[in-house]
Amino acid sequence: MDRSQKTAAVAELNRTFSEVGVVVVTRNLGMTVAQSTDLRNRMRDAGATYKVSKNKLARIALDGTDYGSISDMLTGPVGLATSTDPVAAAKVAAEFAKTTDKFEIVGGAMGATPLDVAGVQALATLPSLDELRAKIVGLIVAPATKLATITQAPAAQIARVLAAYSEKEAA
Repeated sequence: MDRSQKTAAVAELNRTFSEVGVVVVTRNLGMTVAQSTDLRNRMRDAGATYKVSKNKLARIALDGTDYGSISDMLTGPVGLATSTDPVAAAKVAAEFAKTTDKFEIVGGAMGATPLDVAGVQALATLPSLDELRAKIVGLIVAPATKLATITQAPAAQIARVLAAYSEKEAA
């Protein structure tokens, strides 16, 4: 990489760190290209990204962001999983780590709060933002559905009684 490419990479990483809700630091222990592609596809599907960066460039990009606490974790072959949803990147990384022994979670940060491996695993067990929205909508819609059922029940009973009388008179 020449100097201009390094400057562009640092600027892109800095922009990423200032926009995301969580950063998960992972260690790549010899994953194949197919495994890396699979991981990136899973991250993309969940609304997250996975990037491998030079540690020195990532440390420079961390300056001026809330994620300065992860600079100590940037040793060896690491990758950075990021997402605006605080759960998405952690969830995908934790699921992928279960499928291969060539990928491990080192730690991460959620804003200025550093996370160890257990913290990232705990974050991965939480429901995602979309799941929480679906639960809230379900809770809001449930009383309205029950109210509609209750208000329709007397009318339905009257209709059944009238139908029974009309059948009785017809017979």
